[in-house]
Amino acid sequence: MSQKVAIIGAGLTGLTTAFYLRKQGVEVTVFEKADRVGGVIETCRTDGFTYENGPSTGVLGTPEAAELIEELSDLCRLEIADEDAKYRWIWKDGRWVALPSGLLGGITTPLFSFSDKLRLLGEPFRKPGTNPNESLADLVRRRMGKSFLKYAVDPFILGIYSGDPEKLVTKFALPKLYNLEQKYGSFIGGSIKKAKEPKSERDKKATREVFSLEGGLSNLIDALVQKIGSERLILNAADIKVSAEESGYSLSYNQNETVHFDCVVSTVGAWALPEMFPFLATDKLTSITKLPYAKVVQVSVGFRKWEGRELKAFGGLVPFCENRRVLGALFLSSFLKDRAPNGGALISTFLGGVRKPEMVKLSDEDIKSIVAEELTEMLGLTKWNPDLMVVNRYQHAIPQYGAESEQKMKAVAEIEANYPGLLLAGNLRDGIGMADRIKQGRELAELLIK
Repeated sequence: MSQKVAIIGAGLTGLTTAFYLRKQGVEVTVFEKADRVGGVIETCRTDGFTYENGPSTGVLGTPEAAELIEELSDLCRLEIADEDAKYRWIWKDGRWVALPSGLLGGITTPLFSFSDKLRLLGEPFRKPGTNPNESLADLVRRRMGKSFLKYAVDPFILGIYSGDPEKLVTKFALPKLYNLEQKYGSFIGGSIKKAKEPKSERDKKATREVFSLEGGLSNLIDALVQKIGSERLILNAADIKVSAEESGYSLSYNQNETVHFDCVVSTVGAWALPEMFPFLATDKLTSITKLPYAKVVQVSVGFRKWEGRELKAFGGLVPFCENRRVLGALFLSSFLKDRAPNGGALISTFLGGVRKPEMVKLSDEDIKSIVAEELTEMLGLTKWNPDLMVVNRYQHAIPQYGAESEQKMKAVAEIEANYPGLLLAGNLRDGIGMADRIKQGRELAELLIK
């Protein structure tokens, strides 16, 4: 008898898992509490603007991400960001400064102090750290200096995690950076050595390019649903609860529907696990559910006619030490096609984060007023007359892989060992980017198939 698999959550991880299971003929049912699929991915189109409620882009950081889009190429098309996406701006002392991309730029930029530029020359010769739970801030101060932390790493972390480098643990939050130091002894030397290492044809697919899908990221979600089969998705599935049985699991939803499954894959947030899996030990779940999440406000702003400074960059990031009210902005229409009318602009602005969670509680009017004041000054506008302004709030936007990560991963491993056929996944582990989610989904499917 073929196995039946339940997947809880119809976001990118859950749908990718379901897609690869269906390719092997496994019987799958995906349960989603919302009335739509895609999780945080949602493309909206209005009056000539194409904007995202949620992530706007991904990075081709894994071969699995490129391969999934290749497999769906009959239904959706990859869009690689144009050259403007290679440039990032950092706000310092009332103006934008280009973030340097090489050693020479790092030495000449006004972003970093003279003493730290001298420290940069010695970075390849410093010893690797010995604390596996060292914070990102401590690591950067140790290897590169305070100004690099303030004006390179801190805004970078705000852009990815909306987080605090003092609380993120490098080994879990940025494992590739951690491994550069541990394996090669240096960020700079390690990057050079790693670039020279031979790559397989498959590895070359992880180009690190910024990507979207032509017409928006929802086209990727729609393609996955079409391949999986909409009849295998149950939306509006409220009050999902899973019980462990002698053989497999029973899943109930909407208070009166119960179905038996051989395996259950959870892709929901850490905070939702206790109510969904009441049979799991409280002490083990506590190690997982204490995972903190950043609260973020996203404001999509569109102009039919752009009259500010030229937006030839991926976006601008605002270091926390600059004490502004926005985390940064993405200039989407500068590097993706058809996101705004010709001659216009589409900008995605972010507020809140771990260090300013109170922003999520502000009214739409207050948020719009803040964005108007900040962007008018920062982007050289003489008047504020947007044609589009959409506010979205996310109470659990981005998990923060901090000091709790080691215990969290140990708890997940113990639960899965004690309950064969139960997999706890989603962004509570294995990375937060779209490529991370796709890779995890494929690996979950391969594990279940084996």
